[in-house]
Amino acid sequence: MKIGIIGAGQIGGTLTRRLTLLGHKVFVANSRGPETLRDLTAETGATAVSVREAVRGVDLVVVTIPEKSIPSLPAGLFADTDERVVVVDTGNYYPRQRDGRIEAIEAGTPESRWVEQQLGRRVIKAFNNIFAQHLLELGRPAGTTGRIALPVAGDDDAAKAVVLRLVDELGFDGVDAGGLDESWRQQPDTPVYTTDLDVEGVRRALSEASKERTSEWRATPNSPGSFSAPA
Repeated sequence: MKIGIIGAGQIGGTLTRRLTLLGHKVFVANSRGPETLRDLTAETGATAVSVREAVRGVDLVVVTIPEKSIPSLPAGLFADTDERVVVVDTGNYYPRQRDGRIEAIEAGTPESRWVEQQLGRRVIKAFNNIFAQHLLELGRPAGTTGRIALPVAGDDDAAKAVVLRLVDELGFDGVDAGGLDESWRQQPDTPVYTTDLDVEGVRRALSEASKERTSEWRATPNSPGSFSAPA
């Protein structure tokens, strides 16, 4: 596949490395411009592009930037992108540590539903509940006992199927986590978050999730701040 990746941080950089090794043609972008991605492209063979170029002529786009940066993406970014192009959101809302207060999410809108509304484009939520280092190193062949499973949520079944296949290619079992309105079940502070569970463990964890965010994962009037010393 031709894959655009917007964001070259921990998850974006990891996916660039893994997907190029799998033979996919990767176009990677960040907010600072293609010239800042020389080391990553030299290492992987990916092509550095602008954010607008990352959504052109590809089969799938991964948006993997902080929630606070989503509104700063170019206006109408996906306006000319074919509707068949799958868009994956890997984001998590970290109000105290990074993102500050986002009112709609605080009011209960699932993180990726909010992202979808900002982009004006359907998204699939995936790759948000695993540490980047584990995504890089812990993939295993299909059928391996204890293979880590990753939840994938979204409203477009065809797009979700594409992402589930990609998860398998990367060495993980994909678990259909339902529609995007259920994607809160894989947000931070839920049982599936950063726990490296197998398929049955992921299904159980999703079913046991609570929609109510604990205080550590809610914004304060002075957010963002640090996790150890909340704002």
